[in-house]
Amino acid sequence: MDDVNSRVKQWYPVGLALVAAAMSVAVYARLPETMAVHWDLDGNPNGWMPRAVGAAFGPVSILLLGFVLRFVPRIDPRAENYKRFGDAYEVIVAAVLVMLLVVHGVMLAVALGYHVSVARVVPALVGALFVVIGNMMPLVRPNWWFGFRTPWTLSNDRVWARTHRLGGYCMTAGGLVMILASLVLPASLGVPVLIAVAVASTVGPALYSYLTWKREEGR
Repeated sequence: MDDVNSRVKQWYPVGLALVAAAMSVAVYARLPETMAVHWDLDGNPNGWMPRAVGAAFGPVSILLLGFVLRFVPRIDPRAENYKRFGDAYEVIVAAVLVMLLVVHGVMLAVALGYHVSVARVVPALVGALFVVIGNMMPLVRPNWWFGFRTPWTLSNDRVWARTHRLGGYCMTAGGLVMILASLVLPASLGVPVLIAVAVASTVGPALYSYLTWKREEGR
């Protein structure tokens, strides 16, 4: 069973990339010569790629990012800690890659002429990703690649643990706010809310890590 789980963890990014590639191949003949790949705050396209590049962008991105996320733990000076939060890391990697797959599907749908409110869908997807990552954050152990890596969390494991507990709450709450905003606010406000919430979810725990470190040093 362990061998099966190990093989699944190793190869599912390739599987997701193949799914994305199959989606592109299935509709390639119906795609326009240029595909929208970027949108403004109102959801209007303002950036395009040639059909071949746009169709391949999603599968290649999934494959490359999957490789990078698999590789970086191997060169982390605290690589042994990944064994302590391996399952949480796998959930985060899977969530990121699945989001890329969904975004690829959205790009194809828009190119095919389907009405998709990108200004609402993207903030909702990012919000869902924040919820997933936020729930995993308290499980993340000290490392040099992932998490709230401030000078104070990296210098004190207790500060790391407390900061990531708070950071998990902040990211989960922030993700829910993003999802709610994408549903009830004007579409043009989705991205500004996303940016504001993302900054707050990062700056708050970073400041908390400093204050916690100061308390720890004062003991």
